[in-house]
Amino acid sequence: MPTMSQKSPCLWTPLPQGSPAPCDRYKHACCTYSGDVYVLGGRDSSCLGDLWRYTVALNEWTELVCTSEAAPDELEEHSMVAHEGFLYVFGGMLDSAYTEWRCPLWVFDITKQKWIQWQGKKSSPQSQMPTNRKGHSAVVFGSAMFVYGGYIDMRGSTQEFWTLDFDTMAWSLLDSSQQVSMGPGPGPRHCHSAVAYQDCMYLFGGLRGLREQRDLWMWNSTSHTWSCLKAMSGPSKLVGHSAVAYKDSMLVFGGGESQSCPMNSLWRYSFTTLNWERLAVLPGSNPPPRIHHCCAGLGPSYQAQTSPSYSVSHGASSRPQTGLMDSKLRPFKNKCFPLPLTYLGTEGAIELETFSSDKSCGASSYTDSTGVDYSNGSLTGKDAQRIKSCLTFENQAFSKKWSYDEEDSVDIEDSITQHLPDLLLVLGGKPLNRHMAISVWQMTLTDS
Repeated sequence: MPTMSQKSPCLWTPLPQGSPAPCDRYKHACCTYSGDVYVLGGRDSSCLGDLWRYTVALNEWTELVCTSEAAPDELEEHSMVAHEGFLYVFGGMLDSAYTEWRCPLWVFDITKQKWIQWQGKKSSPQSQMPTNRKGHSAVVFGSAMFVYGGYIDMRGSTQEFWTLDFDTMAWSLLDSSQQVSMGPGPGPRHCHSAVAYQDCMYLFGGLRGLREQRDLWMWNSTSHTWSCLKAMSGPSKLVGHSAVAYKDSMLVFGGGESQSCPMNSLWRYSFTTLNWERLAVLPGSNPPPRIHHCCAGLGPSYQAQTSPSYSVSHGASSRPQTGLMDSKLRPFKNKCFPLPLTYLGTEGAIELETFSSDKSCGASSYTDSTGVDYSNGSLTGKDAQRIKSCLTFENQAFSKKWSYDEEDSVDIEDSITQHLPDLLLVLGGKPLNRHMAISVWQMTLTDS
């Protein structure tokens, strides 16, 4: 069994949810856009069809309208991705005759906050569109969504690999001749995870038929070839886990070898060294075991990094621009810093700091445990490194301690989006908190 990393310990903290908030659920879908997290559907005691937006900076939930004709019905084990101001939801319908004649794709306009119609009906026998499926994966390269696998009613798992061009809304299937040229590939697969990094998609684990897997595959979007990435160590067989791209690596959390044995381990796979490491947890901050949950990464280190050959421009981009990081005031400051790791290892202690935001002086300040006040920009050496090695942040610092004129709201919101700290959120999953708001756990790493 590989040893856990000591250079990148992580801190897990629960984020209590107020009201309104979605009920706890599993087999739902989530994605991030402009600093917000969107959660759709899933199950509690029955299948759900509600759509919620979680504003992380305010720790507030807003339920969005899901009642139009263009809206989906109740969904589970579906996928949802964000691109250029729209959410694209695919699959997850309860099987019925309805699934046989319409492509299970729905589009939500984030700006107008409504579901919109798209030409999704089969206009001719030659039209290529995927049928309903569950437990598939979906990632975005440039201006296209790539959907792999899933299970299709009684036919079981599939290895179909579909692309949806966001510009033309046309589907394409990598046919059997292309499948052969791509090599063996992961094969029929569902309940796996997939992330996009540069020009490659990384697919891990899941079920191949009825067999749990722990293999890792890479699909090159330029050469259209599959490669199996072998490593000496790594996670055990996992289904119902979640994965996100983080810097030059992939984080894999939770899941289990069976539905009844969820896990709480966090693994990191380096795209540069091609090695796995299990991340250590700071004492006293163990996350709960989860399966069929969702993970959402926020902050500059979680921004998708696609190959330049897949970059598509459609006017002003709505993706947060991290290049402005130093040109505006950061609305967030961290309230919790680690002591030296050698001390953490022996005592498990964390030094708490308190912050206040003072708009009148145009800067943020904090006071340490000894009563010394530090102005924004005055930190050097080890103090600056402590800022860089953040553990957590005050969710409601902006909503409770900042005041601004209405005409400044757009700039403030843009600044919040650009300067969110790097956070990994785990939302929902089994086991459920019965009759409770959705569980949200926050994870931050101490490495830079």
